[in-house]
Amino acid sequence: MELTPEQERDAAVAELARLRAGLAAGLTPEQSARLQGSTPEELEADARAFAAELGAGAPAGSQNGGPRGVDVDAPTGVAAGAAAYQRKHPKREPRPAPTEAEQRRNPWQSTTYTMENR
Repeated sequence: MELTPEQERDAAVAELARLRAGLAAGLTPEQSARLQGSTPEELEADARAFAAELGAGAPAGSQNGGPRGVDVDAPTGVAAGAAAYQRKHPKREPRPAPTEAEQRRNPWQSTTYTMENR
């Protein structure tokens, strides 16, 4: 049997209302599909009752996924990355400007002898 566009719309709206009520009560989408009611208030009441029966309102243990590393709560973004880079690569003292004699010196010239003063 084929549904009219109005019937399809009404079915989609009802499904969305069930999902919203179920997710607000801590139910999964599969569990939310079983909710019954014609108004949002009825669906919310049914979702709370169903969640209480299942114990879905209070999780048994920590569901955070376990340890994820040392930088989990670290700030993110460009500024945080720049700060981390500056901590890892501290600024060096600037090199002094070369003297005039150093600027005129041939860098490939090598000294082959030394003079001793006696």
